[in-house]
Amino acid sequence: MRTSPSTRRRRSYLSCLASAVVLVTTGAAVPAAAAPVALREVMFVGNNWEGTADVIQSRGSFAKIGRVNIIPDKDERLREIYLNPIKLAFFLGIRNGPGEGHDQFVDDMYTTPDGTSVVASRPSFADVVSISLATGRITWRFPVSGFRADHMAVSPDGRRVAVSASTSNTVHVLDIGTGQQVGSFATGDKPHENVFTDGGRTLWNMSIGEVNTDLDDPGWDFTKGDRHITVVDASTFRQVKVIDMRQRLDAFGRRDLSDAVRPVAFTPDESTLYFQVSFFNGFLEYDVASDRITRLKELPKNPATSDDRTTFVNDSRHHGMSMNPAGTKLCIAGTMDDYATVVDRATLQQGTLVPAVKPYWATVSGDGSACVISEAGADQVTAIDFATGRKLVSVPVGDHPQRVRLGHVPEGWTGPAS
Repeated sequence: MRTSPSTRRRRSYLSCLASAVVLVTTGAAVPAAAAPVALREVMFVGNNWEGTADVIQSRGSFAKIGRVNIIPDKDERLREIYLNPIKLAFFLGIRNGPGEGHDQFVDDMYTTPDGTSVVASRPSFADVVSISLATGRITWRFPVSGFRADHMAVSPDGRRVAVSASTSNTVHVLDIGTGQQVGSFATGDKPHENVFTDGGRTLWNMSIGEVNTDLDDPGWDFTKGDRHITVVDASTFRQVKVIDMRQRLDAFGRRDLSDAVRPVAFTPDESTLYFQVSFFNGFLEYDVASDRITRLKELPKNPATSDDRTTFVNDSRHHGMSMNPAGTKLCIAGTMDDYATVVDRATLQQGTLVPAVKPYWATVSGDGSACVISEAGADQVTAIDFATGRKLVSVPVGDHPQRVRLGHVPEGWTGPAS
């Protein structure tokens, strides 16, 4: 006699229930769920020209904990590139352009929520990879569209990572665990910085235009391309709005400033955006609700720094900014002027100019008390106290550190086993 599907499902359920009763009444062991691995908060420092990431303490002494090779597949990638004339042309273009004569092997990086892997963008290899922190091996690889990968951002829940594909004017959004693309959107020319806002519901991208030519005189600004902020819904990836800072700068009375928005920092309530622009030694304040620039801060020039714009690294006189968790202090990396400084947000008064060699990024320590800058010209990271504006400590890292990000590794981790 043939039984119905509903009868079969009921019998299956009763069978499972009976098995559970047997296990309980006989005292048989029920497999327990694996205990979550204890994680430790750390900082990852991307050594761009070396292709490694140093892992340091996220506070206190900022002592080195371990190191990860971000390019374990270097020979394979180079073989692919040298066998493809178009890829080779772009590879060499990166070396002789933004790489300042060096290959760019690691730009940005974040860890997965479970602390098992670090996900990194690799400009010269035009991809994003996930590397196991246990073995040092690549667990997934995502080739970006075009020929160069750049800045990334991770969603507040840690599950998605956005990466700028700078030569295709595209931002890819990936599942951080699998590397599968969940969406993408078009941007202005040369997408750069990415920031998730509104609890991860919105994603901002800042495009910087062409920064690798010597057409840096303001009269040639039109050659730099279409530079604007693209804001999208982070679920549908549909455009919410476009912010052209050219119009806002003109209305503010600063037609002389570039509209290429570089690193940014939002206030904790996301009502105000602070941003740097190409060629400028300082930053601006933008009120999100009223859609207008409200203040400007010009920071001191180093007398030893040439005003020749063609000598600035990728058009950036100052590149790197962060804000303390209270939203009361800004930390600014004066890249070409060789200093970093803490600025009071209420008064815009800068503090001590802390000497630094080509500081290229600024982030916040794990406990929120210090600004941590990468000194690309000195191969070290330096922590500066937000409260006093004074240097706390410097720690040696690898060749040409740039991005510095908070992350997590398993407790007791000191590097991949391999």
